[in-house]
Amino acid sequence: MINIYEVLETNKMIEQENLDVRTITMGISLLDCAASDVDGLCRNIYGKITRLAEKLVKTGEDISKEYGIPIVNKRVSVTPVSLVGASACRSSEDYVKVAHALDKAAREVGINFLGGYSAIVSKGMTHSDELLIRSIPQALAETERICSSVNVGSTKTGLNMDAVRLMGETVLQTAELTKEKDSLGCAKLVVLCNAPDDNPFMAGAFHGVSEPDAVINVGVSGPGVVKYALEQIRGASFEVLCETIKRTAFKITRVGQLVAQEASRRLGIPFGIIDLSLAPTPAIGDSVAEILEEIGLERAGAPGTTAALALLNDQVKKGGVMASSYVGGLSGAFIPVSEDQGMIEAVECGALTLEKLEAMTCVCSVGLDMIAIPGDTPATTISGIIADEAAIGMVNQKTTAVRIIPVIGKTVGDTVEFGGLLGHAPVMPVNTFSCSDFVNRVGRIPAPIHSFKN
Repeated sequence: MINIYEVLETNKMIEQENLDVRTITMGISLLDCAASDVDGLCRNIYGKITRLAEKLVKTGEDISKEYGIPIVNKRVSVTPVSLVGASACRSSEDYVKVAHALDKAAREVGINFLGGYSAIVSKGMTHSDELLIRSIPQALAETERICSSVNVGSTKTGLNMDAVRLMGETVLQTAELTKEKDSLGCAKLVVLCNAPDDNPFMAGAFHGVSEPDAVINVGVSGPGVVKYALEQIRGASFEVLCETIKRTAFKITRVGQLVAQEASRRLGIPFGIIDLSLAPTPAIGDSVAEILEEIGLERAGAPGTTAALALLNDQVKKGGVMASSYVGGLSGAFIPVSEDQGMIEAVECGALTLEKLEAMTCVCSVGLDMIAIPGDTPATTISGIIADEAAIGMVNQKTTAVRIIPVIGKTVGDTVEFGGLLGHAPVMPVNTFSCSDFVNRVGRIPAPIHSFKN
């Protein structure tokens, strides 16, 4: 039974500490939408999404009003489009037509983002995969709500370096085609290793082929709640610190579980997973960097940052799995730069560098996220950054990602304004030594030896 103390405590977390349900994401399989021509495919996709997700936004709003829990985003993820479009799309332009159909459906049902304009190319690329990847810059430039992701490696398969090279070029082309908006298209494009099938967070969300026809996944976030809890135990031992984070994560996850089950019941769609991720926003007090500083660092990026982040990430997961039997997605701590005011300040004062962020990704839930770099950065350098991050994921058997934004016309010292949840970012310096001879080798990096577990 929930007692009055717990009700009051939850109200306080919502009203004063920025607790929210960051997203209700409906995953929809488009496998049965396949057609022999692109126009038929687009009709099938539009029809299925608008039918299943018709009441998603209203349901989220109703639950938010009735329970007093902020639900920030309502989203849809779909089967990787390169799989769905293989029989109909003969060119990159055909895939762009599909992107427009997806965008139209997203607009019709009122969601803010639709993920799954994606390809899974961990070991190799089909012709359809390559066509979709080459269509990404135009698709993101011409749509408003579409998010794209490409999985270029896994612990089981190694790294597809041909795809890594292509993604460096794709990121740069996307930046160029959206340069009038400070290369904003790149904020909707993520390159992954070991991508999960059930992640509800954009831009990496897609509906995996092992998922049911439709499913409800919920992402909960509460860095402000964790920070407040740690303020109450300053100077305490590591044991007390860990227990406090774990208990707080438990409470946050229970809120998400309530929303997920209620949304599932009202929509008549199975509940999938709760993703408990400390995903920051530009709001003051809603920062993962500030949690690290509350643990004892002068600034995020100081010596000890990676250890503090490892502790935080682990305790968040432990608290989450006690609160729900179906914790999934990424679940842990996100460290985007532009979306976290504490991270932004750490970069601006010189405490946090790209190399330190890369070290931190070894122990957090995602990777190099929402990082602005100079617009004249070569495509091969971007590919090298992707390869480094994917290698961390491959060897450590974890999800890693790169969402990097080469801002055309900007250089180190400039600031880029993205607006809304995407925030703003200082343009960070990138190592200028070349890796082109490495990136331009063809083939793939083999899977690590510990991948052989059969």
